[in-house]
Amino acid sequence: METKQFKAESKRLLDLMINSIYTHREIFLRELISNSSDAIDKIYYKALTDDSITFEKDNYFIKVSIDRENRELRISDTGIGMTKEELDDNLGVIAKSGSLKFKKENELKDGHDIIGQFGVGFYSAFLVADSVTVISKAFGADEAYRWESKGVDGYTIEPYTKDSVGTEIILKIKENTEDESFDNYLEEYTIKSIIKKYSDFIRYPIKMDISSKRLKEGSEEEYENYIEEQTVNSMVPIWKKNKKELTEEDYSKFYSEKHYGFDKPIKYVHISVDGAVSYNAILYIPEKTPFDFYTKEYEKGLELYSNGVLIMNKCGDLLPDYFGFVKGIVDSEDLSLNISREILQHDRQLKLIAKNIKNKIKNELENLIKNEREKYEVFYKSFGRQLKYGIYSEYGNNKDVLQDLLMFYSSKEKKMVTLSEYVSRMPEEQKYIYYAAGESIERIEKLPQTEVVLDKGYEILYFTDDIDEFSIKMLMNYKEKEFKSVSSGDIGIENDENENSSDLNEENKELFEYMKNVLSDKVKDVKASKRLKNHPVCLSNEGDLSIEMEKILNSMPDSQNIKADKILEINLNHDVFKSIKDAFNNDKDKLDLYTNLLYNQALLIEGLSISDPVEFTNNICKLMY
Repeated sequence: METKQFKAESKRLLDLMINSIYTHREIFLRELISNSSDAIDKIYYKALTDDSITFEKDNYFIKVSIDRENRELRISDTGIGMTKEELDDNLGVIAKSGSLKFKKENELKDGHDIIGQFGVGFYSAFLVADSVTVISKAFGADEAYRWESKGVDGYTIEPYTKDSVGTEIILKIKENTEDESFDNYLEEYTIKSIIKKYSDFIRYPIKMDISSKRLKEGSEEEYENYIEEQTVNSMVPIWKKNKKELTEEDYSKFYSEKHYGFDKPIKYVHISVDGAVSYNAILYIPEKTPFDFYTKEYEKGLELYSNGVLIMNKCGDLLPDYFGFVKGIVDSEDLSLNISREILQHDRQLKLIAKNIKNKIKNELENLIKNEREKYEVFYKSFGRQLKYGIYSEYGNNKDVLQDLLMFYSSKEKKMVTLSEYVSRMPEEQKYIYYAAGESIERIEKLPQTEVVLDKGYEILYFTDDIDEFSIKMLMNYKEKEFKSVSSGDIGIENDENENSSDLNEENKELFEYMKNVLSDKVKDVKASKRLKNHPVCLSNEGDLSIEMEKILNSMPDSQNIKADKILEINLNHDVFKSIKDAFNNDKDKLDLYTNLLYNQALLIEGLSISDPVEFTNNICKLMY
């Protein structure tokens, strides 16, 4: 028996890897199974160029066995095996990968690829094992060898007897600690679950002896335990199958099996790309929001595979936040991975995939708008808020991607419409895209500020979501048409009956100045209204902060009592104005009463609270005597 020491740098790397690099201990099984799959692949590659080798796939498999009594977990394969030199070279120097060397020396064909390239995955076994034994017989060799190590202290190599070609890895599982139950890695259910999670799509069978129960022969009630060897992995992933062979039911079943949601997806997309970067993907657009979607706990991301091996359960870098609702998988053989296989080494390739996926999602959503409008409206009811937040959160930088996906309720169509549809109907003389913000469609329809816009025959978009106005402020314009609130100081429409409003303001300057002083700092100004037809009074605002935005911001925790610059607008054609003028000339106390009543009336119309409801009701009573 030959005893050897790891090289100094390998000792340090092994210690670092065991204690720092791998964040989940269960990763060890994925790594060892991937190595076994590589070993079988190497036989396959040799068979492609050596006519003396017959590759019959049924003879190649991986077997995982549990020996609870001796605390051993075994992973064996029928792959190419390793010579003494290869054991010494590949396992004696950490991060020197035999798979990488093989890949460089052989031109890989037929869509296969070697998974392991960095030569450190094997050592993840020490995350759960006190000692690791490798028994291997190389293809074409007469003798087998046994490699054993207890970690950083070194390893031994000795000749051994093994009848068949291949490799068997034996892990001596650690004893339990206060913080970790290593017994889990000797449980059939746990091991099977780890295989299904990370290695379900390894292309060779992964077999296990599975415990089951059955009725005893001749009995109707008595059961017996029995052991049956089963293949626990699916082997061929759905995304690598021919799309023509798959049905809608197949995609829905996969959605359900992956626990992407309890709903039925509105749309699925199967992508196969060969180019600068090659990958397969299946993406789902859900129908309903997950219960935690709009919380901090929600984690976006697609499952990321490399050649059928799960690398990340949720790779957030593959999706922009505004498309965070999309579920699915991405599998690429072009992605090179670092030693833990949890952090991608070549970001450029990942970013290219992410860009392609983003464009694909956008195109699919636009197709839904054009061809399956009802489905899109169901989707938008669940996730439209996320799209609008995508515009707001990035200061409008994503508007080219998202603006054509937005929808709002139309005053004219009485249904949800896109911005493109709105603009296509605009009369030639209409300068702005008009909108009104409020808590509901019913409340907005009663707003006096909409009167003159509707009277002109212009369409108004109703903003009922608290993010709507904030996102539109970031969007600024659409197809060179500026957005304009019906409550803004200047709506760009002259009321014919108030064409000379500036003159009227000048004519009533003293009256409006008096009313402004009565209201003190509650309003910035009192003016003659250009927009009112039937209502006596309303509030408008100046500046970027609207009254509706004020309400939303002040409803948030730790609000700063933000105030919009409010203008009290008076309808000079309303009978109320005659009473105001008469009071200004004859009874200032009555004008004070009218001014406060009108201001509070305007607040109520906007859905704002009155600072002193008792005073308001008393003032109403004063009108009665």
